[in-house]
Amino acid sequence: MAEGRIRVLVVDDHQVVRRGLRTFLEVQDDIEVVGEAADGAEGVALAEELHPDVVLMDVKMPGTDGIEALRLLKAAGNPARVLVVTSFTEHRTVVPALRAGAAGYVYKDVDPEALAGAIRSVHAGHVLLQPELAGALLADDTVRPPQGRGGTLTEREQEVLGHIADGRSNREIARVLHLSEKTVKTHVSNILMKLDLADRTQAALWAVRNGAAR
Repeated sequence: MAEGRIRVLVVDDHQVVRRGLRTFLEVQDDIEVVGEAADGAEGVALAEELHPDVVLMDVKMPGTDGIEALRLLKAAGNPARVLVVTSFTEHRTVVPALRAGAAGYVYKDVDPEALAGAIRSVHAGHVLLQPELAGALLADDTVRPPQGRGGTLTEREQEVLGHIADGRSNREIARVLHLSEKTVKTHVSNILMKLDLADRTQAALWAVRNGAAR
């Protein structure tokens, strides 16, 4: 294994999809596919065994589906970043996935180069919210994220929240705001606590829903 490569686990119930993803991703200089799973339960087990950096997770699978697998990974404290595989017509399944801990999502017909870019992006700490699907989600009252107490955020926390909604990582926010990465991490923790949110993906959704996005 080359030093510094992004370790990816592919979880999809279609063997041809897994094989195609492996074939493409393994020609990337900075990405290594470390395993494949045919359902969510196997994916969770392999994630615990192989310690991938990024899990590419299908949503609809027999047995343990992608959303339940996300919940299990989160409950186990697995640090892998999860990219959900979805289609635009499945937008009602995306918010539960985001709430369960997904770092974002890609479409099933994603361009291969865009997929590699998405893997690099979530590995770097970004949140992937594609504009057209995010708009559909946020306009749907049935998928409203927790409202929390936005008024309790300090001016600096509101500023950090805006950058989270832009998809920036802690390192990038630190650079833009001329803060240490540790300070930004503290601000993010305070934002999640005050808004009663589970992670920065929910924070990004909250920001867009409540007009806090930049």
